[in-house]
Amino acid sequence: MTTTAETTATSGLAGALVRVSALVQQVFADVSREHDVTPQQAQLLCKLLDGSLGMTELSRLMNLEKSSLTGLVDRVERRGLVTRVRDLHDRRACKVGLTCDGARLAAQAHAAVTERLDAVTGELADADRQRLAAILTDLLSRPGNG
Repeated sequence: MTTTAETTATSGLAGALVRVSALVQQVFADVSREHDVTPQQAQLLCKLLDGSLGMTELSRLMNLEKSSLTGLVDRVERRGLVTRVRDLHDRRACKVGLTCDGARLAAQAHAAVTERLDAVTGELADADRQRLAAILTDLLSRPGNG
């Protein structure tokens, strides 16, 4: 049986995570506006910083239906920020990668987002920052969480 204290602690944590999610979304929105892209476009570009990805993988990572992702990639491709390249292992598939302009914008947006989020935790003790990072990394590494 769950006690009232356990229920309050759990809902408090869930509420805090919801507020953190809203904060991250707001930071992406602010940075995106400054770089003249939408938050989803900025997220797509940041996902591609480590290299080209297939549409199926991008769809999973961004939690978008394939048709929605196709439209998003189309719009970013028209702006010259990404390019589609045929997958050498599967002729039916393509990979999406950053152009030079896209890589520059992705790096700037990523740096701005991380800088602002670092500032949010800037007054925490280093040990608390490291512990929080470890806990969040652990949560996100579990199957189905990201």
